Amino acid sequence: MTSALKALPNIHRACMIPACRVQASHPRSMSLWEHGLHLFRSAVGVVLPAPMLRRALVLKTDGCPRLVVRDRAFPVRRNLYLVGFGKAVLGMAAEAEEILGDHLIQGVVSVPHGIRACLQQAGMEEMLLKPHSRIQVIEGAKHNLPDREALRAASMIRELAEGLTADDLLLVLISGNVWNPRSRE
Repeated sequence: MTSALKALPNIHRACMIPACRVQASHPRSMSLWEHGLHLFRSAVGVVLPAPMLRRALVLKTDGCPRLVVRDRAFPVRRNLYLVGFGKAVLGMAAEAEEILGDHLIQGVVSVPHGIRACLQQAGMEEMLLKPHSRIQVIEGAKHNLPDREALRAASMIRELAEGLTADDLLLVLISGNVWNPRSRE
């Protein structure tokens, strides 16, 4: 992830074209390179953390405020907490905080060591938390190996979750690969 961000510092600008945008020119008049670039931009734009989260998470404020996750609604009363871990979770957390507003009380996310600096260097500030965020970011697991900071982040996430009541909501953000035990066969 880090090397990809360094190698492609302007990719976020290229990918901000909505996936369903209608082409100004007729597709047959586009070159093969233009078709490829359009497909690439569309694919990357669809999987960026913010657009993905906006498709899955909606805060409805009409009447009784509720958080809609996919097709399930949860009533919210400033009782929302957030935890997360993974390479893309920082961008997801930034968007979640925008969506949830004052209903978000506190959060903790565990991200790879150096990810904030890489995002800043790549000009991807929209994937960073605001200065007065309610979400604490712990960078750890340098070179994808467990370390003290990763352990501290996991402990903080566990403590936050254990301190919640039945009236609280916990939004869990996870990015990365899903382990499949059959993949070793």
